[in-house]
Amino acid sequence: MNTLKIPSKIEGRNVISTLETVNVETGERKALAEFDYLIEAPNWTSDGKKLIYNCLGRIYSFDIGTLESTVIESGYATQCNNDHVLSPDNSLIAVSHQTQEDGHSRICIFPLKGGNPELITPIGPSYLHGWSPDGKTLAYCAERNGQYDIFTIPVIGGVETQLTDLPNLDDGPEYSPDGKHIWFNSARTGLMQVWRMNADGSEQTQMSFDESNSWFPHVSPDAKSVAYITYSKSDVAPGDHPANKNVELRLMSIDGGEYKTLVKLFGGQGTINVNSWSPDSKEIAFVSYQLKDSENA
Repeated sequence: MNTLKIPSKIEGRNVISTLETVNVETGERKALAEFDYLIEAPNWTSDGKKLIYNCLGRIYSFDIGTLESTVIESGYATQCNNDHVLSPDNSLIAVSHQTQEDGHSRICIFPLKGGNPELITPIGPSYLHGWSPDGKTLAYCAERNGQYDIFTIPVIGGVETQLTDLPNLDDGPEYSPDGKHIWFNSARTGLMQVWRMNADGSEQTQMSFDESNSWFPHVSPDAKSVAYITYSKSDVAPGDHPANKNVELRLMSIDGGEYKTLVKLFGGQGTINVNSWSPDSKEIAFVSYQLKDSENA
């Protein structure tokens, strides 16, 4: 176990984060590292050697071979949240970070090896979730005119395109590996469920029908499976995805239908906000949590 010591508080307590993987065939869990503070949302690099996560506003690279973490230089972007995605060629990382002028999340891009960020969405709040396979477009959830919907924008910046327009929350947009579809989650049926639409926003189709609130669909690189996380409908409102809940990491076919539960864990927000499939589609990385009373820390 790789254990680092940085104090962090959630709901008045210390949190212990465990960076894990699960084999989607066998269900075997493997704990890679334990941290005495909050880390969130691992991305797997395309060479299978590293996991990228956020911690206390910064982005880190975790070497799976050495179990060591290294901070990635990000210039002024030092309040990064758990919405970050790698470019298809893994040369860049796009992140959402809380900007100083108003505290709203905005999307910027900087080199994965480290460097100065470039602002992409001048309007906030904007929460990144997807990067198109051709490298040209970002997909994100954003609040505009008091309503959260799904938008796309060119990677070079410019005019954003609104893809959904309903009063219920739409969130978590992510491209399929062929770029033809965007998967997302929506509360439009009364529960948060997994949906899919064409990349232009047409043919919005419900894909999960769980009696739970389902968040953050992530399509496997081989385009066969979709992983997502669920909350009990008695625990949270459809539009909420808090931390520190008993949740399930589930798997279903790319065609929808029946699901299987891969992992039951204590987590939620931060566990699997972004795509963390291994490049061979055999494993998923995620973060589970433990709470520890402050006086006993």
